[in-house]
Amino acid sequence: MKEPIDAWIVVWATFVCLATIFGVSYSFAAFFESFALEFSAQRADVSFIFGLSGFVYFVMGAAGGMLADRFGPRIVCSAGMGLIALGLLGTSWATSLVSIYISYGLLAGLGIAMVYTPSIASVQPWFTTRRGLAGGIASAGVGAGTLVVPMVVAFAIAAMPWRDAMQWLAGGVLVVGVAAASLLKRAPAARRSASGQEAPGLTLRETLRTPTFRWFYLATITASPVMFIPFAHASAAARDMGIDDASAVGLVGVIGVGSLVGRFAIGWVADRIGRAKTLVLMQLSMGCSYFIWAGASGYAWMFAFALWFGLSYGSIVSLLPAICMDYFGGRSVASIVGTLYSGAALGNLLGPVLAGAAFDATGNYYLVMVCCLIMAAIATWTSHRMDRSSAPQY
Repeated sequence: MKEPIDAWIVVWATFVCLATIFGVSYSFAAFFESFALEFSAQRADVSFIFGLSGFVYFVMGAAGGMLADRFGPRIVCSAGMGLIALGLLGTSWATSLVSIYISYGLLAGLGIAMVYTPSIASVQPWFTTRRGLAGGIASAGVGAGTLVVPMVVAFAIAAMPWRDAMQWLAGGVLVVGVAAASLLKRAPAARRSASGQEAPGLTLRETLRTPTFRWFYLATITASPVMFIPFAHASAAARDMGIDDASAVGLVGVIGVGSLVGRFAIGWVADRIGRAKTLVLMQLSMGCSYFIWAGASGYAWMFAFALWFGLSYGSIVSLLPAICMDYFGGRSVASIVGTLYSGAALGNLLGPVLAGAAFDATGNYYLVMVCCLIMAAIATWTSHRMDRSSAPQY
């Protein structure tokens, strides 16, 4: 069955929404040195900003999904974009690191929560046969934002004070982000039918009782530290190798390139060999990418790590909403996806902070590499268990 034009409008609007919010989130790498110098802070203290923001948007993602299930994605995502812009503006006026924890970490993080889950979950109910492809295209916005926005911000910081660059970023979110959010709409399959019957699928409460969701949640928890440490520390590690600032920050963009490729390609592959099986392979691939970082001695090696990691990371993130729709249906898909993402909250908060603390104590990231490889192995195993457990298919 051919999808209506509205379905593809939602896909590309979601693409822009995700590019906007994750462009903001991963621009942290460009601001890292400015924050450290401005407030004479150590890496663990600065990393806490990124970790706190991710913790908030993963924990509050479930609430964002519930709001979207009730009021629709357009209203919720537009409000979220406004909160992000307000948080960035507040950061530009910050007088201490604590105030940045509040504005960038808490306020912007809450805004991202109100955009991330509602937007990505709005795509899946529009599609049936090409659900993996549609989800891959939409979630490729994360890769596009990761590629473009941090580089633009890095050039802006080179030309103006970081506070001015932050204000320009806030303005961009307000204009581009709200425009994209206004194009989102709920799919007919996610609404009540004319007869008053619910859309097919499980409620959030029913989903939480399934063994499939419990394995899925455990896999998300164990994979999350592995997924977020490079965004906070890969650029700093590159600077330690003597790589110039522009190239070091550019590694976040390289992750974005890999993520774009992974998100576009993996949907086509997963639709053919199975999305859950593909997830298992990508979890394993992500862990293996850390071998390159562990042995890196220059830019070429860090470039290879960033590209491989980005491909694996982008593939994993694009698969999660589609798998939720496959197993649990569209009845409460935004709430389910948001609840699943809450499993990444602790890893996003503690992963970058503990990596920074390990570096501050030892002067290297080797301990971090070992821990990430172990966590990736556990995530791969739990994803395999999730694939083997029984679940209804929708």
